[in-house]
Amino acid sequence: MSIREAVPADVPEILAMIHELADYEKAPHEVVATPGLLRDALFGPDPAVYALMAEDDESGAVVGFALWFRNFSTWLGRHGVYLEDLYVRPSHRGHGYGKALLQELARIAVERGYGRFEWWVLDWNTPAIDFYRSIDAVPMDEWTVYRVTGEPLRRLAAVDD
Repeated sequence: MSIREAVPADVPEILAMIHELADYEKAPHEVVATPGLLRDALFGPDPAVYALMAEDDESGAVVGFALWFRNFSTWLGRHGVYLEDLYVRPSHRGHGYGKALLQELARIAVERGYGRFEWWVLDWNTPAIDFYRSIDAVPMDEWTVYRVTGEPLRRLAAVDD
């Protein structure tokens, strides 16, 4: 297997896997990303998100990806890695691709002096939870994620004169 940085030609494959992941997570209707949006985010003049690709060396096929960005811890005074999506196609699960993607992200974090590497996982995704525990990842049970999106985001952004 090979792990490499994404290139612009990978955008259609990344978007296809985002749709596959959304199907797996029972939320296909929530994907509104387009090739143009992804291309700009990953390869525009000031990219703030990055992707790694997992390839099967025998076939040359892309079989997974990890999409990540830098976050920041005020307590550590350092950046960290936030893994937005980790996905390996079902036909290649259990062969080490997911672990290889995580290892490469951990290497990036250590090499760059980042203080942590974190991500979210759905409560019902037992295979992922078991996998993450097998690599000594620790759930942050004392934290609750909040989100504002859509109309509530627009209302929050409204400026009262």
